[in-house]
Amino acid sequence: MLLLLLLPLLPPLFLRPPGASGAQTPNATSEGCQIIHPPWEGGIRYRGLTRDQVKAINFLPVDYEIEYVCRGEREVVGPKVRKCLANGSWTDMDTPSRCVNRTPHSERRAVYIGALFPMSGGWPGGQACQPAVEMALEDVNSRRDILPDYELKLIHHDSKCDPGQATKYLYELLYNDPIKIILMPGCSSVSTLVAEAARMWNLIVLSYGSSSPALSNRQRFPTFFRTHPSATLHNPTRVKLFEKWGWRRIATIQQTTEVFTSTLDDLEERVKEAGIEITFRQSFFSDPAVPVKNLKRQDARIIVGLFYETEARKVFCEVYKERLFGKKYVWFLIGWYADNWFKIYDPSINCTVDEMTEAVEGHITTEIVMLNPANTRSISNMTSQEFVEKLTKRLKRHPEETGGFQEAPLAYDAIWALALALNKTSGGGGHSGVRLEDFNYNNQTITDQIYRAMNSSSFEGVSGHVVFDASGSRMAWTLIEQLQGGSYKKIGYYDSTKDDLSWSKTDKWIGGAPPADQTLVIKTFRFMSQKLFISVSVLSSLGIVLAVVCLSFNIYNSHVRYIQNSQPNLNNLTAVGCSLALAAVFPLGLDGYHIGRSQFPFVCQARLWLLGLGFSLGYGSMFTKIWWVHTVFTKKEEKKEWRKTLEPWKLYATVGLLVGMDVLTLAIWQIVDPLHRTIETFAKEEPKEDIDVSILPQLEHCSSRKMNTWLGIFYGYKGLLLLLGIFLAYETKSVSTEKINDHRAVGMAIYNVATLFYSSACEHTKQTLLSPCTGEEAEWGSEMPYLRFPGWNPSQLPARVPRCSVLRDSEWARVLCLITAPVTMILSSQQDAAFAFASLAIVFSSYITLVVLFVPKMRRLITRGEWQSEAQDTMKTGSSTNNNEEEKSRLLEKENRELEKIIAEKEERVSELRHQLRSRQQLRPRRHPSTPPDPSGGLPRGPHEPPDRLSCDGSRVHLLYK
Repeated sequence: MLLLLLLPLLPPLFLRPPGASGAQTPNATSEGCQIIHPPWEGGIRYRGLTRDQVKAINFLPVDYEIEYVCRGEREVVGPKVRKCLANGSWTDMDTPSRCVNRTPHSERRAVYIGALFPMSGGWPGGQACQPAVEMALEDVNSRRDILPDYELKLIHHDSKCDPGQATKYLYELLYNDPIKIILMPGCSSVSTLVAEAARMWNLIVLSYGSSSPALSNRQRFPTFFRTHPSATLHNPTRVKLFEKWGWRRIATIQQTTEVFTSTLDDLEERVKEAGIEITFRQSFFSDPAVPVKNLKRQDARIIVGLFYETEARKVFCEVYKERLFGKKYVWFLIGWYADNWFKIYDPSINCTVDEMTEAVEGHITTEIVMLNPANTRSISNMTSQEFVEKLTKRLKRHPEETGGFQEAPLAYDAIWALALALNKTSGGGGHSGVRLEDFNYNNQTITDQIYRAMNSSSFEGVSGHVVFDASGSRMAWTLIEQLQGGSYKKIGYYDSTKDDLSWSKTDKWIGGAPPADQTLVIKTFRFMSQKLFISVSVLSSLGIVLAVVCLSFNIYNSHVRYIQNSQPNLNNLTAVGCSLALAAVFPLGLDGYHIGRSQFPFVCQARLWLLGLGFSLGYGSMFTKIWWVHTVFTKKEEKKEWRKTLEPWKLYATVGLLVGMDVLTLAIWQIVDPLHRTIETFAKEEPKEDIDVSILPQLEHCSSRKMNTWLGIFYGYKGLLLLLGIFLAYETKSVSTEKINDHRAVGMAIYNVATLFYSSACEHTKQTLLSPCTGEEAEWGSEMPYLRFPGWNPSQLPARVPRCSVLRDSEWARVLCLITAPVTMILSSQQDAAFAFASLAIVFSSYITLVVLFVPKMRRLITRGEWQSEAQDTMKTGSSTNNNEEEKSRLLEKENRELEKIIAEKEERVSELRHQLRSRQQLRPRRHPSTPPDPSGGLPRGPHEPPDRLSCDGSRVHLLYK
């Protein structure tokens, strides 16, 4: 009799009138599957169809399910439920469905299964998996189409997820009767032990909760199968998520066990292929405190954690203490923990539930899909939701508090996979089989048949489609979940076989967006202050204008004798050198804000050439003057005369030699080891805002590979030349010469050039150089006249001045040199301060040099009108003598006046002596009357005295000096 189950009617699309099928081909139509009629001894339930509708249609829609039923005490053998597939065929068409008589349980032979359930330990999965296995045994044993002559029975122990404990129970299972036809261990460490030993007893091992990648080794574990996919199945999902969120740097922390070590090894290979780097890898055995601190120290942001549930609580207690959570961090954990694992009381940690809840918020879990999301009926005629409801009723406590609740569907399907394989081996599927009761540990034949049957398993279970790969591992989807508000939310699925990521867009982040995989380092260049650069550039431009004015003035008045006596051509070179030095300020202030990277080497060369040539021309011309003065006026008197004839070509040749040395040195430097752009990196700076970025300041410099060597050569001889110039200026401070009438001003300018030299040296070398300005001040004589500007009339100046008063300008320059060099060094990493000190030193030293050399000449010509003509200049008496000769004349006149005073005193004494002589002469005639007086009124002469010997009457001492 046909049994029909009435449900809601199907859409009229699939209703066909009798004979409407025409030429429709069975199993090959897009409209569905051809209808199957019931066997003679049974019937089929057509859900949602009446008897008349079944007679009227020829095709049923895709995903439509039919159920076989039998009369009376008979039961279905073969597939009980068939489903219409998209290709127009029904499931399990190679296995017929038929009705057979029920066999009483008392007549069925027992087949024993040896199982190890971890009821405690690192993974207490046996708490839910054991009830699921018992429920599956009840369902299998109640079916007469599967193992109709056999009854599966279970013998189990608590392994506590401990290999040592498991070894004990494995021994008992193997050496105690009855014989077990298969072994079912739980966690990976126990499965590794059991699978290695099982080959010696010709036993098949079927695990429901082992994820270690090492168990996929067929050479090591030849008889091992598992309904729990390998842990490596998580890794493609993790890599996919890393790529989705743009993470390129990750860190890992693992418990030291084989399952997690092999999983991380596989992950390392996969991320390397994807261009992702594992920057830090930590492991621990029992105490994760130090590894967590190391993760914090290494600034780990994206962290993959692999450890058992009990160790996970220890890890996240330390995570809370180190504040390694929040919007900057993302943790990836294993998804097979209990849903409330972080709330379970654990005496081994000292963190509260609230602290643990705060620490784990927002972490991501990747979990094998262990429950069919389609909620279709499985081979046991139960949907996944019906299974969960039925299992929940069997548990003694809430599912969230039960270990292994998520893996329970895998344990349930493991019994069905075993039952179908044994059914196929024993001939329950209609084929000739073997007697299962004949199995013993030496029977390799039955083991091989069970192995082949297990390897070819393929059925719909409550966990989804069950199929094993070549290594005996289950193939499955991966579920991606995120802990949001203390509970796990599904955010996507990933099918690694098709590289298909199904995303629900329900992910939530504490910071509003996925965090960066590291502190985002923003490289910023420190550029010159534009206001400072413009201000100094204006000063430099004005200085160049001043140099041009001084040069024009010197050239225009080159015919004036006073200008000619200052060697105007050398002064012109000094003005040109100051112009070049001032022009160097512009490239000194150019950086990446104004120019590109390709232009930077040219700017570096411009700095070096302008400063080098500016120094050689400006200082070289002044050094030549002071050197000639020292050569001429510090020799012996007999060798002076022939040197007093000045030969200008020698002066020009000296300047040319100095400039030529610079050009040769700079040219070799530029060819052999040219300057290029280098980057100076400073310590990272944290912005004031609470954002996950750091500022990395950088500063551009000009440098070369042998920078110190070249600058040592370049500035070495310039420093010696500068020291020599300062010495010559000091030695010739009291020398006067008409050939070079401004050598004292040149001496002051030489001191000033020290500022230019050492400022430029500090700017290039960034090394502290000892300035020669730190020596003793030059001791100028106290009797020297006040010669601040040569050419002034001595009568306009005081006769005596304090010591060193003439050096006030040079003292200021020396102090500037002394301050600029070390301060520039200290502030070399502060571009504004370094540029300000270096450029202002160049500007001020150039200004002072121009003012000291040229302004006195301008003032003399303007105030005295000496620019009119050379003839008028020659007619002026004072213009033909220098200040030193005028001082000598004044001293001689003073000495002449003193001599006149002495002569007057002597004459007065002579008058007194005459008066005394006259008185004596008047007394002598009385005594000697015969002696005639001298007619001239003088003393009587002796016989041999020449006339007028003692006569002083009317005599004068003529002045020898006028």
